[in-house]
Amino acid sequence: MRRQWLAVFAIVLALGIGGWAVVRFAGQTAIGVGQVAPDFTAKNLVTGKSVSFNDTYRGGVTLVNIWATWCEPCKEEVPAMDSLYRALGPAGFRIAAVSIDRGGEAVVKQFASDYHVTFDVLHDPSGAIEQRYQTTGVPESFLVGRDGRIVRIMLRGYTWNSPASRRVIEQLLATPAS
Repeated sequence: MRRQWLAVFAIVLALGIGGWAVVRFAGQTAIGVGQVAPDFTAKNLVTGKSVSFNDTYRGGVTLVNIWATWCEPCKEEVPAMDSLYRALGPAGFRIAAVSIDRGGEAVVKQFASDYHVTFDVLHDPSGAIEQRYQTTGVPESFLVGRDGRIVRIMLRGYTWNSPASRRVIEQLLATPAS
C-alpha cells in the first residue's frame, strides 16, 4: 500500500513540475549554444543608466554573467573573470555581469568594490534576465560571439581565465564581425 502512495506522489510531483515548466517557459525558444542571445535591459551601476544587450554589447564578444552577491560560486569566479577582462578587454572583450540581487544597488556596488571589479556590473532586481535566459540558478554564464549567437554556456562557477577559455575568446575576437 505504501508503494502505491509513493508512486502516486511521484506522479503528482512530476506533473506539477511539468506544469510549472510549461507556464514558465510557454512560448519561449530553448536557450542553447547556437541560439541568438536574448536582449535584456539592466541598470549599469557605474553610469546609473539603463542599458540593453542589443544596444551596448551586440556585435562584440561578450560574456553575459548572471549572478548574485550572496552566491558563493559567484564570489569564487569573479577574480578569474576580472583577470580575463583585464587581459582581453583591450582587444574588445566585454563582460556584462548582471546581478539579480533584490536587496538594492548598494549591496551590489559594495561587492564590486570589495572584489575590485573592472568589467561592467549591471543590476536587474526584477529578475527578468533570468526568464529571458531561462536560468536555473546562479552563476550562469553565456559567451556570445560577434554574430550575437551563444558560443558557450557555463552553469555554476567557472575558471574563466584558464588557458582554454582564453583561447576560445581570442579566436572569437579574431573573427571579423559579419
